[in-house]
Amino acid sequence: MHFHLLQHSPHQGPARIADWLDSMGHSHTVFHLHDGELTPKLKDADGLIVLDGPEERQVDPAAPWPRPENKLIDRALDGRKPLLGVGYGARRIAEALGAVVSGGTHAERGWHRVHLAPQSPFDLPEVFEAFMWHRDIFALPEEALPLGGSEASPMQGFSWDAHRVIGLLCHLEATPASVESMLAHRPALDSGPYVQSRPAMLDDARRFDRQAPLLDRLLSQWLASVPR
Repeated sequence: MHFHLLQHSPHQGPARIADWLDSMGHSHTVFHLHDGELTPKLKDADGLIVLDGPEERQVDPAAPWPRPENKLIDRALDGRKPLLGVGYGARRIAEALGAVVSGGTHAERGWHRVHLAPQSPFDLPEVFEAFMWHRDIFALPEEALPLGGSEASPMQGFSWDAHRVIGLLCHLEATPASVESMLAHRPALDSGPYVQSRPAMLDDARRFDRQAPLLDRLLSQWLASVPR
């Protein structure tokens, strides 16, 4: 399968998603919307992945890419191809499905526990640790099923249309390199009880190793739901 990936910042790429696609024999093309590249045609790919990006208040109102990207997401929702959103991408998909997107009570940055929702369809442990970097959150779209929530953000993800569409607020794709890049280039989040220091995020590399199989399981389940 071939996937289109939409990127919104030079410092927020696909990270481990690209590694997984390569390891499973899938091809992909990254479209750098922040650098002036046009949104692709959905017909030229088997699936669409909308990567993380800026918080809502940080999006340049004069940027040319949000409107065509939203139209592309709408087309993907109306079609039968798999659609995945992470962080900013998940918020755009949730909004397209009619859910409210807003600023959360607390910012989350670093490693936090996620408790799987009782009705969650995701093949994940009942409790797992995931990397997070966000202040904005979304509500559960209509007819979607929840992933679960953390202490600060009750909606960490959702599945819609029998798992064909997935939105993730947490960053299961994070690697030490991708977190280093975010720390170096992304604007700092508000301080608070759920914002960790740099050492707390990076001192234990085993956290990334434990998280990696969770992404593998989720992406495998995502694509298994799509008829070939």
